Amino acid sequence: MSATADCPERDSAGGSHFDDLRPHGKGLLVDQSSRAQDKPENLLTRQTKSKSEITDMVRSSTITVSDKAHILTMQKFGLRDTIVKSRLVQKEEDYTYIQNFRFFVGTYNVNGQSPKECLQPWLSHGIQAPDVYCVGFQELDLSKEAFFFHDTPKEEEWFKAVSESLHPDAKYAKVKLIRLVGIMLLLYVKEEYAAHISEVGAETVGTGIMGRMGNKGGVAIRFQFHNTSICVVNSHLAAHTEEYERRNQDYKDICSRMQFSQVDPSLPPLTIGKHDVILWLGDLNYRIEELDVEKVKKLIEEKDFQTLYAHDQLKTQVATKAVFEGFTEGELTFQPTYKYDTGSDEWDTSEKCRAPAWCDRILWKGKNITQLSYQSHMALKTSDHKPVSSVFDIGVRVVKEELYRKTLEEIVRSLDKMENANIPSVSLSKREFCFQNVKYMQLRVESFTIHNGQVPCQFEFINKPDEVSYCKQWLSANPSKGFLLPDAAMDIELELFVNKTTATKLNSGEDKIEDILVLHLDRGKDYFLSVSGNYLPSCFGTPIHTLCYMRDPISDLSLETVRELTLMPLLIEDDGSHLENPLKIPKELWIMVDYLYQNAVQQEDLFQQPGLRLEFEHIRDCLDTGMIDTLSNRPTSNHSVAEALLLFLESLPEPVICYSAYHNCLECSGNYTASKQVISTLPTFHRNVFQYLMAFLQELLKNSAQNHLDENILASIFGSLLLRKPAGHQKLEMVEKKKAQEFIHQFLCNSP
Repeated sequence: MSATADCPERDSAGGSHFDDLRPHGKGLLVDQSSRAQDKPENLLTRQTKSKSEITDMVRSSTITVSDKAHILTMQKFGLRDTIVKSRLVQKEEDYTYIQNFRFFVGTYNVNGQSPKECLQPWLSHGIQAPDVYCVGFQELDLSKEAFFFHDTPKEEEWFKAVSESLHPDAKYAKVKLIRLVGIMLLLYVKEEYAAHISEVGAETVGTGIMGRMGNKGGVAIRFQFHNTSICVVNSHLAAHTEEYERRNQDYKDICSRMQFSQVDPSLPPLTIGKHDVILWLGDLNYRIEELDVEKVKKLIEEKDFQTLYAHDQLKTQVATKAVFEGFTEGELTFQPTYKYDTGSDEWDTSEKCRAPAWCDRILWKGKNITQLSYQSHMALKTSDHKPVSSVFDIGVRVVKEELYRKTLEEIVRSLDKMENANIPSVSLSKREFCFQNVKYMQLRVESFTIHNGQVPCQFEFINKPDEVSYCKQWLSANPSKGFLLPDAAMDIELELFVNKTTATKLNSGEDKIEDILVLHLDRGKDYFLSVSGNYLPSCFGTPIHTLCYMRDPISDLSLETVRELTLMPLLIEDDGSHLENPLKIPKELWIMVDYLYQNAVQQEDLFQQPGLRLEFEHIRDCLDTGMIDTLSNRPTSNHSVAEALLLFLESLPEPVICYSAYHNCLECSGNYTASKQVISTLPTFHRNVFQYLMAFLQELLKNSAQNHLDENILASIFGSLLLRKPAGHQKLEMVEKKKAQEFIHQFLCNSP
């Protein structure tokens, strides 16, 4: 039964697919020829799109509904333009007024189902036609194909179902669609307002296993509506009652990693928090704690939502400022939206009998926002969740054209007087930075402040001669460029983070925690910043054969010994003449696998649910110091150890199946005999590790009834880690990804 079976027909405007760049759509597809020359005075030419132009854009499959190309060029941004824009922002109240627009915000976890019923009861019944629709889905597709290969036909199914269920009293243009695996966000606007939507951007952040997989995470769309910047975030956070810390971590990861590039390339990326209005929706997965299932159901039956809400994890975490600081949520006057038997309004009757919870939430942050409604929609029964909606009146700053022109002319006149006054200069609160005892994948931050003098200035960290970046790979400055008005100040953070890309050379001594940064002022002088410190070598990022020759923990070895062993050529291991008693496999690998074998062979969602960052750091320290007893004595999640194992394999500079064997493996991925022959040619330690891991994974499969793992899941996860494309080659094609999966699959289905 199609989603449209019960819906009256409507003219579904906004069905165009101008955002074929998904799921990482960045920037706008605009006609370069329509841009004005780059002069501040061209800011006077504001958008005046005709109705026919708007209609063309709505129908077009190649351009966005709108952009600010008529106002600002993207080709070149000078200091003068930046000053003008900054002053305009400061004086915004002089030339704008507040106008309310009606926003509909909806969230629905559809549990992998296709649309089976009309969505109008959720999207359009009982409300006046919204000006803007923000519609989010979670668990759009639960198939392994969607999880590992990102393709799903359900994107189109649900997009069509939404488009056909928008309010019948208005025509809507689709502004943007963004999807990460099963997390999808749609943005529509009334056709007559399309010309006032600009600077549309969309990004995704996966927070699943290894911080990348998109089964959990967030997607976001940001845009300018008239003169107000708006960011809409749809997130699906970690599941299970006890995992509230993991949910908190997911939220923080989305906030820190979600960045939108700006139209002006001289400006740093925008984060979620840098918007006037933030609307956050999704399956946040916070549960009700300290009450048993029957007590929860009794309170719901009595409609005593206030007592129930006192035990809501999100309420508790917000109160401690662990998440959503500064956000507001409306009163929960509806019963929990999870978990129901699919197709009914009955609470979960499965074996797990999940306690009801308000998993699906909508929060907001910003000024001039009034919530008009916040409700669930019990009429929809497709999923084990109920959809939730909220309607807002949001005050948007609209430009008064005449006052805008007058303000701009005043700014330009004052700038003319000041422009040639002086050479810009700044003072820095600190110029030397020392990072002591840096560890693998542990973020370290040092900050300083730039104080500007009397002349507006643009600053940027610039490359030193013959270098491709302004700093080494393990370092970054945030922001790395920017603009300061007279007497203004800005804090800059230097972030140091050692990962798989940079760890090996720091272990070997080929690189050190040493760098010089050059801070350049446009029309001014350069300032030099010194960065120093020391790195604590780790088993992460260390070659397999090197670890096999390290019988002692890496932290107990001298830096010179670590350096020599790390630089030892791979094939020298075969004779072993100058090094005695190597281990057959790295002890660190054995410790993690043995822990999982002893504790986690029946663990549900193993290798699919992320661990906690603090626990990873504890595991890393145990492996590097050899204090393995503390790994068992201190409570450690099985998921954290499993993720540490995957991160360990990912960090190997030479993968388990050596780069030189990569193409041979793909060629014989359908031939088990030939595949075994390729493995037999691997260097001894690499071959040992491969066989050891396959034996462990086969043990996990013997417990598939409990852990719900199968050969396809494990082959997909380990295929991309054990069999990696040589560096410098083109991006991995889907065909190659599937062949790598097939190669590993053979060894899981056959006895050694």
